[in-house]
Amino acid sequence: MELGLPFETYVEQYKYKYLAMYHAIRAAIHSGRLPEGTRLPATRELAKLYGISRGSAAQSYDMLMAEGYVVSRQGSGTFVAEGITVPQQTSPPAAAPLLSAWGRRLAELRDESAELRQMELAPPKGTISFADARMPMEDFPYDEWRSALNYAGGSGGRELSSGAPPAGSMELRQAIAGHLRFTRGIQAEPEHIVIFSGSMQGIVLLFQLLLDPGDHAVIEDPGYDGIRRGVYASGGIPLPAPVDASGLVPADWEARLLVVSPSRQYPTGAVLPLERRRALLNWARARQAYIIEDDYDSELRWGGKPIEPLKMLDDEGRVIFVGSFSKTMFTGLRIGYAVLPPSFAHAVITAKSLYDPISPGVLEQRALARFIASGGYGRHLRRMTRRYGARYRALREAMDAHAGGLFRLRPCDAGLHVYADWLQSPAEYHAFRQAARSRGVLFRDATVYSCTPGPPGACFGFSQLEQARIEAGVLRLASAWADMQKNGKPGMMEREHFY
Repeated sequence: MELGLPFETYVEQYKYKYLAMYHAIRAAIHSGRLPEGTRLPATRELAKLYGISRGSAAQSYDMLMAEGYVVSRQGSGTFVAEGITVPQQTSPPAAAPLLSAWGRRLAELRDESAELRQMELAPPKGTISFADARMPMEDFPYDEWRSALNYAGGSGGRELSSGAPPAGSMELRQAIAGHLRFTRGIQAEPEHIVIFSGSMQGIVLLFQLLLDPGDHAVIEDPGYDGIRRGVYASGGIPLPAPVDASGLVPADWEARLLVVSPSRQYPTGAVLPLERRRALLNWARARQAYIIEDDYDSELRWGGKPIEPLKMLDDEGRVIFVGSFSKTMFTGLRIGYAVLPPSFAHAVITAKSLYDPISPGVLEQRALARFIASGGYGRHLRRMTRRYGARYRALREAMDAHAGGLFRLRPCDAGLHVYADWLQSPAEYHAFRQAARSRGVLFRDATVYSCTPGPPGACFGFSQLEQARIEAGVLRLASAWADMQKNGKPGMMEREHFY
């Protein structure tokens, strides 16, 4: 029996077919047309029925499974999950609100972003997930942090009623300036540092100030998809620039803004060599351009030599250094910052005051300032660096021992995930992701970070997994490949032995 879905309706709304299929199936589940327990077609059948690739069909199922709409039963197939709450049907409003072109594009980008993050949701019980990349809270020095919060509130909570200016708490700006001088060699004055609710808020505000409608902004390809969406949402046009094993490849772009992650390229982890850093600064000088240096997680470094930030090499005020504490502390702490050229600081602070006349999260800002100034943040970084370095080495050793013919891990000296090149065919990659999911192991598909087609790759987060779980997960990957061979999907590794 064929599965009837409003697929064409959703194709008109969404750019990617896997998103259209995901929304079509989800809508059918919510409407009751696909009741709980219903067996869905195999990905091969679904792809043939609706004229999409099997990889797109598998990706839509992955997203539905991550949200709990469907479950996979090994050897039986994919079924609509039980216990889904179907929302009450309500009458639509008399008239939908009218959105500007910018508003419609922003809504579309928001939906795309939500789908691309599904693999980072809490996985089903028993699953080993390499799709996540975060610091486990059991590793966090909560007692020290609680002490810093108590200090920030003041005796009897007297500090709780006071706010902070739009640029953020001066205590925190001073602490960040001292931390950057010592650890990164950046000579930053507190008056030129602005605190944001996460680094992306700061980056998007910078886009709004630096981009006129239709202006090009150079972005890394592959790169963090939030940067691309932020350029679009601000009226600009992303100009993808290729990334190789040494990071962004410099060129004479016709643009006045570049976003780059030189200390640890996202997602590949490449470190931009000094000659390329200087080439980027020369380009900015010749084009009278700005460079946004995104330093998202390079502080967690367990190997290699210290990296000189672009900001440290900048002597013309062309580089805006953006950092975040969400990776090094915990996700819920939405504190990011930007180190601005002196000539640009006033404009940014004035613009931010329109959004945040009083800087939000002042208690957390003051607590973080105390945590940094007391040495707690430095001690925490050193502990985490040792721990994550050991977990990274465990992942590399397990991959080399059990799945070296499937993935080749890129060199990695820092961060919470490692990029891996797929060594088999693209068709086998999509089948392997499905087989791995059936074995109860997840990893992040790195193709979502590319603007242009390229070979398959994956990102493996390791920071949240104990070493024994890392090895168990890699063994499951090897078993998934063995399953494919047994099921008649030959590859170049048929004679290899995996367990």
